[in-house]
Amino acid sequence: MKKLLLLFLLPLAACQQLGQTRVLKIAHTHDATHPIHEALVFMGQQLAQKSGGKMTLKIFTSAQLGQEREAVELLQIGSLAMTKVSASALENFVPHFKAFSYPYLFRDRAHQFAVLDGPTGRQMLASTEPYFLRGLGFFDAGSRSFYTKAKPISAPNDLKGMKIRVMKSNIAMQMVEAMGGSPTPISYGELYTALQQGVVDGAENNAPSLLSSRHYEVCKYFSIDEHTTVPDVLLMSAVIWNSLSDQEQAWLQAAADQAVDFQRELWAKAEKEALAQVEKAGVQVSYPAKTGFSQQVEKMYAQVKTENPQLYQLIQAIRQAQ
Repeated sequence: MKKLLLLFLLPLAACQQLGQTRVLKIAHTHDATHPIHEALVFMGQQLAQKSGGKMTLKIFTSAQLGQEREAVELLQIGSLAMTKVSASALENFVPHFKAFSYPYLFRDRAHQFAVLDGPTGRQMLASTEPYFLRGLGFFDAGSRSFYTKAKPISAPNDLKGMKIRVMKSNIAMQMVEAMGGSPTPISYGELYTALQQGVVDGAENNAPSLLSSRHYEVCKYFSIDEHTTVPDVLLMSAVIWNSLSDQEQAWLQAAADQAVDFQRELWAKAEKEALAQVEKAGVQVSYPAKTGFSQQVEKMYAQVKTENPQLYQLIQAIRQAQ
């Protein structure tokens, strides 16, 4: 199947020259109403403006060219120019991106952006190059919190005996276990039914996802503990990047930087609107103290210190950054 996909894509060319315009193809998994798509449309407009019409983007939405892993693989061989990928998916290609999946890594949103836009963030973006990739910037993907059917989660003890849906991630499973819950990996597409039928008692995600998935119809408690904050990464094929002139690279990076700022504004607005809508639909939104939760997961950091000292050093650099 992958070979057939490549045979289809290669003639399209990830980077086409149409007259005097260089067209870069970019793919993502969201629909056209998502802040990611709106930011990429904005990026294309900025790129066309900066380049005087010499460069532009062609955007493929809704996983038309594959899921995130498939898109990254297409970048590596130069069959696709750019994509947006979650840092948690990117760790399958660049292992130290796993650091972003650890709970309570960032103190708050200001700390998060200071890290992502500072020396550590730039180093992490550059570290993708040995894998035939190039990181252009970090988008905001919000923070994940618990939403449940029977009761709110006010403290870790409330999770005892509860089955909480998690992604198929060892770190996510360790986190819920450390907090006292029973992690249950279930595919996202099957989660609504699993919640309805009581296969799980709750799940964890951000407010826009709680709204768009309609899980708020089943789960009437949203406890915003913000246990994980995993950014999205705007990623480019190193093959395509290296084929650009210095001027073209400068135009592209400048447009990407503006798109990052624009997307973060859109995401903040989307979060606020989603919270208002789920509350209007009868969801009880609460803000439990984070200290108890963060203390419960410290054992995870002790474990990674022993098992992966290099990753632990990166985590410490992130947590201690000002």
